[in-house]
Amino acid sequence: MSAVRNEPCSACPYRLDVASGVWHHDEYEKLRPYDAPTFEQPFATFSCHATPSHHCAGWAQVHTSRGNEFDLIALRIWPPDNGIPESRIPLFDSGNDAADHGQADVDDPSPQARKAIDRLRRKYPRLTD
Repeated sequence: MSAVRNEPCSACPYRLDVASGVWHHDEYEKLRPYDAPTFEQPFATFSCHATPSHHCAGWAQVHTSRGNEFDLIALRIWPPDNGIPESRIPLFDSGNDAADHGQADVDDPSPQARKAIDRLRRKYPRLTD
């Protein structure tokens, strides 16, 4: 994996316009450690849920929004070939904010979230496990 998606996928947990509860509670928890100081972050990159062969655009954009792509230790180790495209989609300010929003309705997803879940399961059978 050596590239960041050009934009966050339609169900990216970092997007402000994605309904709460689309992903499993544990998927949202994976966002939080990247808010830690650089030396305490995971070394692993965060893959896009839709296209796991790419780094998640929302992850890269949110965690490098201070203008320094090296805020993420994972990108120091595995820098993307295409850089980090600037976000044209409104995103949460942090992984914690995205996780808090996403986890709020995990136990009772809205009709909008259920529609997104169904679409993801149809499009990506690997997500049904």
